[in-house]
Amino acid sequence: MAHVLVVDDEPKLGRVVAQMLELDGHSIALAGGGRDALAHLGQAPFDVVITDLRMPEVDGLAVLQAARATKPPPEVILMTAHGTAESAVAAMKAGAADYVTKPFSMDELRLRVGRLAAQRASELERARLVARLTPDLVAVSPAMTSVLAAVRQVAPTDASVLLLGESGTGKSQLARAIHYGSRRASGPFVEVHCAALPESLLEAELFGYEKGAFTGATQRKAGHLAASGGGTLFLDEIGEVTPATQVKLLRFLQDRTFVPVGATEARSVDVRVISATNRDLDDAVRSGAFREDFFYRLNVFAIRVPPLRERREDVGPIADRFLASRGLPAEKLSAAGRDVLDGHDWPGNVRELENALERALILAGDGEIRPEHLSAGAGSRARARDAADLVGPGFSLDAFERELLLAALAKAGGSKTRAAAFLGVTRRRLYSLLESSGGDPDR
Repeated sequence: MAHVLVVDDEPKLGRVVAQMLELDGHSIALAGGGRDALAHLGQAPFDVVITDLRMPEVDGLAVLQAARATKPPPEVILMTAHGTAESAVAAMKAGAADYVTKPFSMDELRLRVGRLAAQRASELERARLVARLTPDLVAVSPAMTSVLAAVRQVAPTDASVLLLGESGTGKSQLARAIHYGSRRASGPFVEVHCAALPESLLEAELFGYEKGAFTGATQRKAGHLAASGGGTLFLDEIGEVTPATQVKLLRFLQDRTFVPVGATEARSVDVRVISATNRDLDDAVRSGAFREDFFYRLNVFAIRVPPLRERREDVGPIADRFLASRGLPAEKLSAAGRDVLDGHDWPGNVRELENALERALILAGDGEIRPEHLSAGAGSRARARDAADLVGPGFSLDAFERELLLAALAKAGGSKTRAAAFLGVTRRRLYSLLESSGGDPDR
């Protein structure tokens, strides 16, 4: 039930309204006029405010404005014996949820209050759910603060968003923040890793397929596009999508229609598209690997997510948030340990930082996290010196890349999936690098 404030300078009518609403289980506060109502609004939150319009000194519109200024604002019903079209329009423009003219049916008022109370309870529950699901993003640095400002600006719209940035910078988290900051927050958020699926399977997973469309299609299946109806489709690693799939996605972005594999008729769906890539799509467009028209459809609103080395002010707060998520105080990380974190470039970005902290927690046990538990800092400086020693006469970048790929494969025991993870690239990207550097050694 709702907490309701009843405001009327006619004490008898105010008491009658309060008593009737109490019978419905609502908690009631009664104000004898506009000035008394302002005092109540400053003391406690209300779900619904019912106020007379014509009152001396402080009228109903002033009460309405004060009520709407509280957080979260209550729903307001204005009641008056002077019901004209002009006053009704003014009240609704000022933010009133409803308007009744004296004399009114008490049962009608009870129904209206019940409807608004239920609506408000639903909205508050939705807000709590959205707050729980929205990622807790750290933004102390100016670079990341501007990114979150752009997220807040674009989230309420339906514009397609393209997130650009290195692997591990948190593009997936930003996509979720955009979704849960939009009017689609109560709808589904469907995430598709484009590079993780071969082209034939990616098409079937995205668009769905009819029974008998291909060998093994024993029943009809709705794809990710249909599943994300009313919500958001997040296409991660969109830069790895082949030209053939780009054409099909381009059609969908143009008119929001698609044809499932094996179907003959187009279907439509209301979906917002957010995409992300760690590739330079401008270069891909110039080389012909990525369709220009598809790029422009994706790139309605682009947000570049800076790497962690460009927002070093966020390293400490990210570490503190990581520790807090595990019920640990910030003091768990020693001052010397913080110096190690601050001195590292974090080529793997936030993902690498969190992995390093996870490992350090295991090594530190019940004690502080000290520099010896964080090998990243010393390791990065050693790698920088080793790399500098390599550069000189006879140095070949192609040969070095080939050696690095073979070393990753050897370390992974021949597993290309693990080797790709070591290198921070997708499996498809690993195959491409192997081909361009001399071919797959296993073939």
